[in-house]
Amino acid sequence: MQEQQAVPEKSGEKASENRPSAPQARRWFTRGLVLLLVVSVLLNLGFYAWYQEYFTVGGGPTEQFETGDQFALDKIAIISISGTIMPPFTERILESIKAAHKDDRVRGILLEIDSPGGLVADSHQIYHRLVELRKTKPIVVSMKRMAASGGYYVAMAAGEEGVIFAEPTTWTGSLGVIIPRFDMSGLAEKVGVVSDPLKTGEFKDALNPFREMSQRERDIWDHILDESYQRFLNIITDNRKDLDYEQVKKLATGQIYPATDAKENGLIDEIGYQEDALARLQEITKLKKARVIRYRHPATLADILLGSAEASQVENRKQALLDSTVPRAMYFSSWLGDLPGLQ
Repeated sequence: MQEQQAVPEKSGEKASENRPSAPQARRWFTRGLVLLLVVSVLLNLGFYAWYQEYFTVGGGPTEQFETGDQFALDKIAIISISGTIMPPFTERILESIKAAHKDDRVRGILLEIDSPGGLVADSHQIYHRLVELRKTKPIVVSMKRMAASGGYYVAMAAGEEGVIFAEPTTWTGSLGVIIPRFDMSGLAEKVGVVSDPLKTGEFKDALNPFREMSQRERDIWDHILDESYQRFLNIITDNRKDLDYEQVKKLATGQIYPATDAKENGLIDEIGYQEDALARLQEITKLKKARVIRYRHPATLADILLGSAEASQVENRKQALLDSTVPRAMYFSSWLGDLPGLQ
């Protein structure tokens, strides 16, 4: 009888040992709730991004009322060019241009510029699309803090009939082209680094920062720079009716012009603010009432998770030395220093 009574006691002890304690159970429950919360947040972010994309016509930008008569049928569209002109922002600007082109209710364009410039190809692509747009819809430019180099390049899309406004404190000009390059050959020699790339052609590593550039290499890049430079000068000459080629060339020293000097030299037409530019555009379009709208682009899932498209540039800095050998011609204000991603 004693042995039979001992068996249940041991069995009870084992069952008690296998049963999780109350604090341990609470910890697992809390972890499960946290996991569910994380999954829920990610799903909601994804649904938000899909919602934005679904309710954007053709995957393009949405319209946001800015000012004017919000019940007017005729519209004036603000196309904003801000920051460095480079991907992925170039594509968004082109989408805005396309949306304005297709919308018959848009009667005029206010081109809002606040940019130090950017890549040559991107600046010209935006300019080209705007020139196509101005064939049916007049463009008036409103320069903000800065419209330099590539920022000025795209402003030329207003054409001879367009009007360029700059605020009293606007910096513009910086006409020219630059390919940033670092010469670290002296440093490499001090630390014992020898550049010995494996290449298939003499000029394949012409921008190698760990050695001096030869005269033949410099001649090649001078030719490439001059081609972009001449295009810049001719575009200004073609679109500024009071400036000829020689006058533009004298101004294209790379220097910055404050608004008063820019007006005196014929680079802009008026000193004024956005409301002044809008008033002039309304006169040009002969609209008594207009709804002024601004194009907005839906945030992508990457934008939401990273906070900004520029967040990825932090990772790009790790590739700075390698990227420094990649030629990137820019209509860019070099006095600002090298911006992330523009080595």
